[in-house]
Order: sequence, then structure tokens, then C-alpha cells
Amino acid sequence: MEQTEVYGDYAQYLPLILEDFTKEIVSANKTVKEKTGFKMYEHLIARIKAPDSMAEKCQRKNLPLTPKSALDDIHDSIGIRIVCGFVDDVYQTIAQIKALPQVTIYNEKDYITNAKPNGYRSYHLILKLQTPYPDILGNEHGSYFVEVQLRTIAMDSWASLEHEMKYKHEVKNPEMITQELKRCADELASCDLTMQTIRNLIQDK
Repeated sequence: MEQTEVYGDYAQYLPLILEDFTKEIVSANKTVKEKTGFKMYEHLIARIKAPDSMAEKCQRKNLPLTPKSALDDIHDSIGIRIVCGFVDDVYQTIAQIKALPQVTIYNEKDYITNAKPNGYRSYHLILKLQTPYPDILGNEHGSYFVEVQLRTIAMDSWASLEHEMKYKHEVKNPEMITQELKRCADELASCDLTMQTIRNLIQDK
């Protein structure tokens, strides 16, 4: 199978599922803003993993280049990143997502409360969505995996810069750079908490 065919006939359903699910999140955000005056998130980025990238991931994991590998063994063919203004908004958005009737939580990792050793902070969800489309297991109304990452603006800025620098070659003093990145991550986390406290004080009537 060529890399471009790794999703097989199911490739046609992925953008439809992504569009449907994104609309659900946008609608929930609108409802919350109408009720409270505050939006849940600042922006979101949605994507389908490119077939060549999925094929490379299958190869890294020693999986055959098949739709079964891409859509069942691997869980990020559909991905959404949600960037929030405040830490509390991250958890509020998670609660809204979990309340959606078609959503089942397959896996979740809270790297905000428990940051990675390098300072990375984010909340990761692997969802299983019930859809009106056939799936790889032969179900007429099948389930598809969606990866959702939720971060604050500060967390997102740090992660983007760290990712960019991580792939630079011939970096001098990598240990010092790692330490400085960790320090910056901790300082940004402290700013997030301070901003949350300020907002709480403003909202406290």
C-alpha cells in the first residue's frame, strides 16, 4: 500500500467527523459565553494527520501500512488543539467535551497538574467518538479516535518554541538549554496561576 492510501476508503469520513466534532465544541463555547459572559477558549486548531505522516508513524511503531493501523492501533488521525486564556478554562472545556453524548474517554493525561520533567504542560485526551459513518471494524455507525490537547496561551507558546528548538541540529550546551527551558516553563506556569488569581478576584463580587 502506498503512503497516500494508508487511510483507505475511510479517508473520506475523517474531515466530516472533524467538522462535526468541531461544531459541537464551538456550539458549547457559544452557550457558555451566553450564560457567563466568558468564552471557554481563545482559539482551536483542527487537523487530519497527513497520510505520509501517518505512514511514517506506522513504520516507527513497526505497524503495517493499513487503515487498521492508522485508525485503530494509532489514535491521532484526527487532532484538535484548544488554547484557553486561563487554567480554569482548560478544565471547564474538558468538562464540556466529556458531557457530549457521543464521546467516550479512551485515555487522558493531565500534564498541567503533573508536568513532564522538561516543563511541558498540557492536558491530553484520547476520545472515542460515535459517528454516523462506517468504521474499520465493520460497524455501520462506527467509532473513531480523536486526540485533543488543551493548553493555556502561555503553555502553547512554550510548547511551540520548545518543539522548534528541539529539532535544530548541532545545538551547543544542550544541558544548559534544557535547564533554561524548564525554568521558563516554571515561570510561565507561575504567571498562569497569578493571572487566574487576578481573574478570580475580579469575578468575586
